[in-house]
Amino acid sequence: MADDKVPMTVLGKKTLEEELRRLKTVDRPAVVKAIEIARGHGDLSENADYSAAKERQGFIEGRIQDISDKLARAQVIDPSSIQSDKIVFGATVRLTDEESGEEVRYQIVGVDEADIKRGKVGVTSPIARALIGKTEGDEVMVHAPKGVRRYEVLEVRYE
Repeated sequence: MADDKVPMTVLGKKTLEEELRRLKTVDRPAVVKAIEIARGHGDLSENADYSAAKERQGFIEGRIQDISDKLARAQVIDPSSIQSDKIVFGATVRLTDEESGEEVRYQIVGVDEADIKRGKVGVTSPIARALIGKTEGDEVMVHAPKGVRRYEVLEVRYE
């Protein structure tokens, strides 16, 4: 599994690179300084500042490792370069909910880029998995936590 590619858009890769840079240049040095200051407060076994700083350091180091791994395995996809009638990674899809008549718009992106409030769904989400391979005019059944939802694909774009 360590060799699995991690699909992401160009923007998704840039966002991860910026987070990695911030973690290494801002957050990591700040937590090291906090640990030094906390050490100066005496007995480490009862030092809440020290424990909190060490915990934060563990989180930061774990996140640096996680992002570095994902970037090393990144399969960067530029949605604007895709030419397909079928829905694939990177597609921006306009749908209509067959029950409510409401129109929704989603872009299928990498897991780390997913943000439903901004219309970005992760490639492994139930809606993305249901949409992959479909074309305009198709009916899609999505098995979501709140039950089965039916959508009609109105438009597929790559931008």
